[in-house]
Amino acid sequence: MADSAATTPVIETAPFQGVHAALPHDSAARHVAGSAVYIDDLPEPAGLLHVAFGMSAKAHAKIVRMDLSAVRTAPGVVLVLSAEDIPGENDVSPVIHDDRLFAAGEVYCVGQSLFAVAATSIAAARAAAVKAVVEYEDLPAAIDIAAARAMDLTIEASQRMARGDARAVLAVSPRRVQGKFAIGGQDHFYLEGQVALATPREDGDVHVWSSTQHPTEVQHLIARVLGKPDHCVTVEVRRMGGGFGGKETQASLFAAAAALVAVKTGRPAKARPDRDEDMVMTGKRHDFEAAYDVGFDDDGRLTALSLELASRCGATTDLSMAINDRAMFHADNTYFLPAVEILSHRFRTHTVSNTAFRGFGGPQGMLAIERVMDAVAAELGIDPLEVRRRNLYGGEGRNLTPYGQVVEDNVAPQLIDELSGSCAYDARRREIEAFNKASPVLKKGIALTPVKFGISFTTTFLNQAGALIHLYADGSIMLNHGGTEMGQGLHVKVAQVVAQAFQVDLARIKVTSTVTDKVPNTSATAASSGADLNGMAALNAAETIKARLVEFAAAKWAVEPNEVAFTPAGVRVGAETFEFGGFIRQAYLARISLSATGFYATPKIHYDRATHTGRPFYYFAYGAACSEVLIDTLTGEMKVTRTDILHDVGKSLNPAIDLGQIEGGFVQGMGWLTTEELVYDAQGRLRTHAPSTYKIPTCGDRPAHLDVRLWKAGRNVEATVHRSKAVGEPPLMLAISVYNAINHAVASVGDYKILPQLDAPATPEAILMACEDVRARTRHA
Repeated sequence: MADSAATTPVIETAPFQGVHAALPHDSAARHVAGSAVYIDDLPEPAGLLHVAFGMSAKAHAKIVRMDLSAVRTAPGVVLVLSAEDIPGENDVSPVIHDDRLFAAGEVYCVGQSLFAVAATSIAAARAAAVKAVVEYEDLPAAIDIAAARAMDLTIEASQRMARGDARAVLAVSPRRVQGKFAIGGQDHFYLEGQVALATPREDGDVHVWSSTQHPTEVQHLIARVLGKPDHCVTVEVRRMGGGFGGKETQASLFAAAAALVAVKTGRPAKARPDRDEDMVMTGKRHDFEAAYDVGFDDDGRLTALSLELASRCGATTDLSMAINDRAMFHADNTYFLPAVEILSHRFRTHTVSNTAFRGFGGPQGMLAIERVMDAVAAELGIDPLEVRRRNLYGGEGRNLTPYGQVVEDNVAPQLIDELSGSCAYDARRREIEAFNKASPVLKKGIALTPVKFGISFTTTFLNQAGALIHLYADGSIMLNHGGTEMGQGLHVKVAQVVAQAFQVDLARIKVTSTVTDKVPNTSATAASSGADLNGMAALNAAETIKARLVEFAAAKWAVEPNEVAFTPAGVRVGAETFEFGGFIRQAYLARISLSATGFYATPKIHYDRATHTGRPFYYFAYGAACSEVLIDTLTGEMKVTRTDILHDVGKSLNPAIDLGQIEGGFVQGMGWLTTEELVYDAQGRLRTHAPSTYKIPTCGDRPAHLDVRLWKAGRNVEATVHRSKAVGEPPLMLAISVYNAINHAVASVGDYKILPQLDAPATPEAILMACEDVRARTRHA
């Protein structure tokens, strides 16, 4: 026994810190040191093949001839695969079977995968891929929304969400204003691009490391391509270097190609496009057009709204139906709309299929209603914040959304009041307008905008999660759950939930890779629901094991179950307290099961898509931001000089992680609305496909004054895990305050009498043209 005790590893523990503690990301030290292992860092197995893709050069065309003979005979090439080499179904789509692994007879966008080359090096694979001879017969191509509208190309019928008779009320409204504007797309630009590493197993099975937010879907789609059952495919994810929605569905193509090569050759295979290829081949945030017709009274209270949204979905369906639905859901933001009609048109274009992106359509819908608020304020000549306040959701009679959900947790008024006071909004607005009168070239702008974001997948069955906990005999804990880690801190939050349950230090808990052979049938880590779903599933598993341990302790020491308690000092049984590891050892010797699965399904939610009514969201997350900008009216240059944020995360599971998510989301949203411009030419080729032409925010774009605070009074009214709220997506929309502040600055050129015609992103060129437009309209007023 002495020798055994001497060789037993010691788990070094620190003072107990469970939920609500501000703990670092579980991989933070490895991130900083550069030792965090991503898929491309894994040791390359012997015989590894590298996969490159042949891509369509046309937006829409028939493939008349595709000669791959020179590709097959190129140096280093081992295998070339095209559509006819697929043993199962040529499909890697999430919903509608319209995404091809390899084009078959026709191409529908530039960058579409035609074939894959597997070679002994990536250089050899890429050199071989360009040797293909492809002859096309051009077909009519719709590159933008206008062309798709003219050709009547859609992915589904237009959708309508309504309450009351908006058109009738508009006709009799005291005041009425119309307008329209465009909202650009956004590339995900994650640090780690798309990548997959497949290793063959016996019986034609395959293991795939995939940088994906949805391992189960990748598993299912690989199996579909191979023509095998799901159990033949194992998909594993330790961490991603960012995802933001870009790896929810579109990781499947790369994973399936690598898996197919591995199974066909019996050799491991890696598919890893470079940055340019990644940007050309994968979808973006949907760009939108928004047109509004709004009625209101002399105080700025809305009487009716007709809102028409149109989006560029790209060549295939992907997740566009749900994304456009969510844009409709969030077209109210924090505002009660007495009579409303929201129309949504989903256009099919011959460009790469757009996909999920942080906010999932919500940002576009929210930007539209915030534009409406500015338009009403401009028409009345009053502060836009006052218009916003007058239209907030309120008590009974003013708490019903356009889709019929009652807003029961509205804290937007409190957040707005607290933030406007703490950042001195009123005084600063007066100072800014005085500055603008005295400054002929440089102009300042300020705006305070709120956020209300629904939390849950709007596809109801996706609101489920599983977890697996192994409690080992030495008291260490292995935790596995269905969520994926993409840098957002999900793993440390779920580990904190388990630590809280057992009252043990985090050092006892190891969170392992997300893998489909441990927790099956998982949903994507998306919809801001990762901690909500997986935290509750892990808690369920922990409580199952605890119940067994309580029963064991009560029987062994002859006490009542309520006399057994898990404490930071150990497990207390009656008057005696046992060190946690020692107690678990005794339970093991008594043949107590120390392993359990957990499961959670979100309650209360339901939705009828045919009528666009129901309760699609379990609860709402709220926030508010006040941003100040400075523009140069002669060049269009802009800088965000100050932002103050107050955000509601309920009872935060981890304040440090949540603050980081809020700041990161805001800056990413700022990029979407100011610098990140996607440009396609007339042939459907993406011209902004590298950092040289596509401008994400840098550290220099971060406001010099960026004050981010969690709302201290926050507490989820619903029974979420420890009364926390989701924090992944909602903060992105805080950046709408920047766009509105730019509008305020540009409006000063015309003494605030004209609402600028400013599309998003508000690039320097767009700001300059808006300033010139305001000057011209002012002269002709």
